[in-house]
Amino acid sequence: MPHDRPVTRAWVLHPELKSEDRRHAPEYALEEAVSLARALPDLEVQGADIVRIAKAVPATLFGSGKIEEIKAKLSDHDVELVLVDGPVTPVQQRNLEKKWGVKVLDRTGLILEIFSDRARTREGVLQVEMAALNYQRTRLVRAWTHLERQRGGLGFVGGPGETQIEADRRAIDEQLVRLRRQLDKVVKTRELHRAARAKVPFPIVALAGYTNAGKSTLFNRLTGAEVFVKDMLFATLDPTMRRVRLPDNGPEVILSDTVGFISDLPTQLVAAFRATLEEVLEANLVLHVRDISHPESDEQKQDVTEILQDLGLPEDVTVLEVWNKIDQFDEEEREAVLRRAEREGCYAISAVTGDGLDALLKAIEAGLEQEHLTEVLTVGFDQGRARAWLFDQGVVVDDTQTDDGHRMTVRWTAKQAARFRAL
Repeated sequence: MPHDRPVTRAWVLHPELKSEDRRHAPEYALEEAVSLARALPDLEVQGADIVRIAKAVPATLFGSGKIEEIKAKLSDHDVELVLVDGPVTPVQQRNLEKKWGVKVLDRTGLILEIFSDRARTREGVLQVEMAALNYQRTRLVRAWTHLERQRGGLGFVGGPGETQIEADRRAIDEQLVRLRRQLDKVVKTRELHRAARAKVPFPIVALAGYTNAGKSTLFNRLTGAEVFVKDMLFATLDPTMRRVRLPDNGPEVILSDTVGFISDLPTQLVAAFRATLEEVLEANLVLHVRDISHPESDEQKQDVTEILQDLGLPEDVTVLEVWNKIDQFDEEEREAVLRRAEREGCYAISAVTGDGLDALLKAIEAGLEQEHLTEVLTVGFDQGRARAWLFDQGVVVDDTQTDDGHRMTVRWTAKQAARFRAL
C-alpha cells in the first residue's frame, strides 16, 4: 500500500506506575510499544524511555521535573510526536502537547492508527472507523472542545499543512449511525457466506496467538499462500482463509489466520476486532501459536487464553498449543524445549524451516477426527450401497424419503465424509 504521508519523528514513553501490578516487565512492555510504533510506515522512532512515576498527576500524568527532562530530549532529537504507552486523558494530552510543543498520542490512538493502516476487508475498515469515532467522541466529551486534528491516516498522526477537521458530537453520532447501518449489511453478507461455508463439510482450523508469534508464516507454510508476512506487530488484521488438504490424502480443511492478540488491548478495540476473531469462535480446532523463544512467552500465553475465554470460545473446541520459533535456539536449548513440549503435550515447530510440521499436521487430523459435523445429504434411489454404508457407520440422524431419493441428516467426522465421497 503506497504511503505518501510525510515521515514523523516519534519518541516512545512507557509510564511505569509503582502502584500497578503489571503482568509484563516494563522493559518488554517498552519493547512492544516500540514495535507497535514501528508498525506504522510513516513513523520513525528516535528513542524510547521507561518513565517511573509514583502517582499519576491528574493534569499532566508526569510530574513537572520529568516533563522538563523529557522536553530537553525531545528538542535535542527534533521529535514531532510522543507516544505514551498507556491511557492519557484528553486534559493530560492537551497539557502535555502545550508543554512539549509536539503531538501526543496514547496507546489506544496508536493501535487505532495501525488498525486503520492494515484493515483490508470492508468489515475491517468499518470496524476501525467506528472504533476511531468512539475514541474521538470520548476525547470531545471530556475535553469540552471541538476536535481539532490534522488529517493523515485517521487524523491522529499527521503532517502540518493538511486540512483541519472540526467534528462535534452530533456529527460523530450521525457518522456512527451511518457506519452501524453499513456494518449490519456487511455482517449479514458475511453470515450468508458463512452459512454457505457451513454447508461445505470442511472443518475450520483457526490460528490464534499473540501478535508476532509467527501465525502468518505458519499459515503460508501450510497453504503456500503469500499472506503479508513481516516481523511487525499486527501484520494481519483481516481473517484470511484457505482450503488445505491434510497430508497422505487426509481430509480437506479450511485454515484461517487471525489478528494477533496483545496485552492491555483497549476494550473498545476488542469490540472493533471481534469480527476478525469470530472466525476463531467458529473453528472446529484452534492452533494457539506461541513464540516460544520470547522471554515473556508464558505471560503472552495467559493474555491469549484470557481473550479466548472473554470471546466465549466453546469449551469443547480442541486447542493445540504450537511452540513456534525453535530455530531461534542453539542445539542444547532446542533439545530442552523439545523435551518440555513432549511432556506438556505441545507441538514444537519452526514455521520458517518447516521443522516439526509433520507431527503437527497428524495432531490436527487426529483432533478433527473426534470432531463431528452435521450435514444433510440427498442419496438417490440408485445409491443403495452408499445408504447402507451410512447406516453401517451409525451416522444417520434422520432419513426421509422424497421424490428425488432419501433426504438424510448425518452426523459424522471429516474422515467419514471423505470416505463417503470416495464411494
